[in-house]
Amino acid sequence: MSDLLKIKLTIANRVYPLSVAPEQEASLRASAKKIEATIQQLEKNYAVRDKQDVLAMCSLQYAAQLEKLKNQENSAPSDKEDKVQELIDLINVHMAAY
Repeated sequence: MSDLLKIKLTIANRVYPLSVAPEQEASLRASAKKIEATIQQLEKNYAVRDKQDVLAMCSLQYAAQLEKLKNQENSAPSDKEDKVQELIDLINVHMAAY
């Protein structure tokens, strides 16, 4: 456990001490900044008095974005699948010539 970093993230005016793997630090800090920016935007656009309400709205936004991304990934073939299919088609064309 000695390879973990001790960091502090501030979200909604609260400090959260965390022990994280070094490779997680940058993404966690970026995520905290994004959450803070979203909180500020929500507080600016809506008359919200309670931080819990703002955090719930923020969570809902990010959960909706995640679901949208998951649905897009499941419905659209990936670039790798497209490339594999192109290669299969190319092989079939060349095999037909023989």
